[in-house]
Amino acid sequence: MPTNLLSAAECKNANSNGASVRKLSDGDGLYLWVYLDGRKYWRMRYWQVGKEKSLSLGVYPKVSLSDARKKRDEVRKQLQDDLDPSAERKAANLRKKLAAENSFEAVAREWHGKQLHTWVPHHASDVKRRLENNIFPTIGKRPIDQIEAPELLQTVRKIEARGAYDLAHRVLQVCGQVFRYGIATGRCTRNLSTDLRGALTPHKKQHQAAVRPEELPELLRAIAKYDETGDKQTRLALQLLAQTFVRTNELIGADWAEFDLNNALWIIPAGRMKMKAEHVVPLSKQAVFILTELKNMSGSSRLVFPGRNRNKPISNNTMLFALYRLGYKGKMTGHGFRAVASTILNEAGFNPDVIERQLAHCERNEVRGAYNRAEYLPERKRMMQYWAEYLESVEAGGKVIPLHGHVA
Repeated sequence: MPTNLLSAAECKNANSNGASVRKLSDGDGLYLWVYLDGRKYWRMRYWQVGKEKSLSLGVYPKVSLSDARKKRDEVRKQLQDDLDPSAERKAANLRKKLAAENSFEAVAREWHGKQLHTWVPHHASDVKRRLENNIFPTIGKRPIDQIEAPELLQTVRKIEARGAYDLAHRVLQVCGQVFRYGIATGRCTRNLSTDLRGALTPHKKQHQAAVRPEELPELLRAIAKYDETGDKQTRLALQLLAQTFVRTNELIGADWAEFDLNNALWIIPAGRMKMKAEHVVPLSKQAVFILTELKNMSGSSRLVFPGRNRNKPISNNTMLFALYRLGYKGKMTGHGFRAVASTILNEAGFNPDVIERQLAHCERNEVRGAYNRAEYLPERKRMMQYWAEYLESVEAGGKVIPLHGHVA
């Protein structure tokens, strides 16, 4: 054993004695290098194949005297096993680097970045937040190919423990997409989410509230009288939403530049659509009339539905709260107009593909969808005019359920 061992006090109080660097030995090749400016570093000198080499063991006092001695002993063990400590360190650092690049979090963030051009901003934000809040804190740093199914299940069950059963299923679904991306890019070989099918508490999917077809006439009459308790712009917004059954965000963000009233068309740009594909909405005569009224109200604003700040649209909640005031809280939402339109138009005998295209649901064939924004346009124009006349009829007291394209 070396006899000239350093003490903790000597390490703490050591200085360079005016030299640019002073080397204090602790024996067996371990030195504390003390610089003129007070910096202190642990280094180890060793010999291999007759050649002297040096290895850094860390910065003092972050690496204490006892820690430095442990590191020295590890290096000596490697030397006894005929290993090159410097090469071993480089290999270990490379493994750490690869593990970090192939961690679940790294792969997930890479996958997320690849999807951004296909998602609307709020959905991209939701996916990112779900991963950051629920997955990354537990398995984010783990190499994706080393995660096991029970480990993923334990992580997702923490979400279940909060009573968030729907969120647990959504997060597991996202994890499945990350694993599939990991397989495609060679970072892992299994999609663990498939191993967990049936392992989560079943949940009943909550659909957004929508009135039944037989309740629609009463709702339309209530909306028509909304000016008595609310403002005209909100009433027209609800009526246009019923006419076009677009998504609420697509309606409130409408810009006058998107409309061709002479040809009765509304072309919503891809950037505002959920599926990131341009969408054509044929406008009925009734919808054009509503838009003409709105144009007179919007003044110089570029927006169809400007809020108090004329450069920003009305709130997402404007129409929802209006439905609350009309007594439809928990019974109807803006999204509900899509559901009721789909139900009635299908019962009326319209081609389901035409209806789905007008609802701007996901195009199964992305290439086909990209070149067919006007797909079924003649049929859609007839359907949208039919729908407008149907709304007028039932609001005035006509029969509720049309059959095979006829309003009785």
